[in-house]
Amino acid sequence: MSSPEQLRLGWIGLGSMGLAMAINIQKYLEEKTLPPLKYWNRTLSRGDVLREKGAVPGQSIAELVQSCDVIFISVSDDQVLKGVTNEVIESGPIDEKIFVDTTTVHPSTTTSITTLLQNKQASYIAAPVFGATPLAQSGTLLIAVAGSHQAIQAISPFLKGVLARAVIVVGSEPSQALLLKTTSNFITAGLMYLLSEAHTFASKTGLPADVLESLIEQNFGAYAHGVSKRLTSGAYFPAEGQAPSSGLELGIKDVGHGVSLAREKGMKVEVGELYLGAAEEAKAFGDERGRKCDSSAVFGVVRQRAGLDFESEEVKERDAARRV
Repeated sequence: MSSPEQLRLGWIGLGSMGLAMAINIQKYLEEKTLPPLKYWNRTLSRGDVLREKGAVPGQSIAELVQSCDVIFISVSDDQVLKGVTNEVIESGPIDEKIFVDTTTVHPSTTTSITTLLQNKQASYIAAPVFGATPLAQSGTLLIAVAGSHQAIQAISPFLKGVLARAVIVVGSEPSQALLLKTTSNFITAGLMYLLSEAHTFASKTGLPADVLESLIEQNFGAYAHGVSKRLTSGAYFPAEGQAPSSGLELGIKDVGHGVSLAREKGMKVEVGELYLGAAEEAKAFGDERGRKCDSSAVFGVVRQRAGLDFESEEVKERDAARRV
C-alpha cells in the first residue's frame, strides 16, 4: 500500500455534500503539496469551483478510476451507486485500489457492492457521514468507517481534520457502518418530529419559542438545539429557489431504508413511520408550490395537523421581505 504522499485521490459525485467534501480534500492536498484531486460528475461543470482550486476534471469514471489509487464516492442513492460500481468494474484492473463510499444506502446494497469489489481485489470502505451541508463545508462532519484495517489506515490522513471532526471505526464489515447510519437516521428523524410537536405545542399555548429553545439548548445539548434552530429559523421550508441544507427526499430515502430493514427483522419502528408519514405530506406541500423542503419540514405538517399554517411567522416574514 502506498504512503499518503504517493496516493492519487479521485472523487465521484458532486452533489451539495460531495462538492463540499471534495473541496476540503483538495484544500488539504494543496496545503501538503500533494497531487491534486481528480473529480468526475455527470454534470462536469458542477466541479468548476474545484478546478479553480487546482483539482483536475476527469472525462469519465473509467479514466478517473484507472488514474487514481483512492476513489471517494458520494452519490444520491442505491441505484446510482450500483451504476457507478458497474462502471468501476468495467473500467479495467482495480486490484489494490481503495474505494471510500460516503453514500447512505441500504446495508444490503453495501454488502453486494463489497462482494463485487473484493472479487476484483479492491478494498471497499463504507464511510457514511453524519451532518448536513454546512458541516460538510466546514469539515466538521462525523464519519463512520468500516472495512479492512489496512485500507482504513491508508485513508485516515484524509478524514479527521479534513472532512470530519471525528471518525468512528465500526469494524471490518462495511454494512455495519450503514446499520449505524440507519440507527442515527431514526434518532434524528425522531428528534425532528418530537421538537416539531414541542414547538407547535408552544405556539398553541403561548409559550415563547425562544424560551423553549433556550431550554432545549441548555438541557438537551447542541445537537438538539441545532435541529430546533432549523424549525424556528424557517430553514425547514427554504425560500423559493433556495436549496435546503438537507433535502427532504434524502430524509425519506434514508429513514425508509431503516423502516424496511426493521420490518424484515420483524420489528416496527413507530417513530420512524411517524416521520415518514409526515415527510410525505410535507413533500406534497412543497411540490404543489414548486419549493424544495428540508428534511425537517415535518414541522410544517405537525403545525397543520394542529390547526396552524404550514408556514411559520418567520417563514412568512422572510418570504414577504424577498418579494419586496
